[in-house]
Amino acid sequence: MNRLLLLEDDESLIEGLAYTLKKEGFILDVVRSLGEAKIKQDADSCYDLLLLDVTLPDGSGFELCESIREKGDMTPIIFLTASDEETSVIRGLDCGGDDYITKPFKLGELCSRIRALLRRSAMQEERREDCLTSGPVRVDTAKGKVFLRDERAELTLAEYRLLVLFLQHKGRILTRDFILNALWDGRGSYVDDNTLSVYIRRLREKLEKDPSNPQYLITVRGMGYRWEVEKS
Repeated sequence: MNRLLLLEDDESLIEGLAYTLKKEGFILDVVRSLGEAKIKQDADSCYDLLLLDVTLPDGSGFELCESIREKGDMTPIIFLTASDEETSVIRGLDCGGDDYITKPFKLGELCSRIRALLRRSAMQEERREDCLTSGPVRVDTAKGKVFLRDERAELTLAEYRLLVLFLQHKGRILTRDFILNALWDGRGSYVDDNTLSVYIRRLREKLEKDPSNPQYLITVRGMGYRWEVEKS
């Protein structure tokens, strides 16, 4: 049985979520404020997945996510929020979120996303390699660090995950649909082609000598993207 932590201050939503998630076989702990969540997380961090509301009386779910990721904790995180603006989506993914669902949502859809994310997390742990290299780029996946020509490169978590995906499939063309499905389960309601384009551009700006004429992260017109392995 998977253990979940829910951070939410809406009592009516808590009641519905608690009933449904427990009925679906999950063990659920509930906290209602950012302060309470931090205390709970520090005392007992053995959760398989976190459900975080964004807007709280004493802060934001983004803050908790950032503090968790700073500790190297890669527990899957789903944001529950009333906002579906692109800036909020990008901030949620940049600070380390794995998924994003907008209120009001169907409880069945949330359960499906939880299971999909838990499955993906387990698969990623099984196939994780300690080091991925290509050209001037080296990724220490055990420590979650990226190096460019032996200098530390600062990437957001979403950029990091995208880079790892490319390096795990060096030389292969990855379609946009494949990338979205691999990283965000293909749920267009919280990440779309425009958002993916933002991350592709950011990766090029951080890793390529000439982002407008990339050597490694290549666009294959009409098909998708490929991480080029021949050039050095």
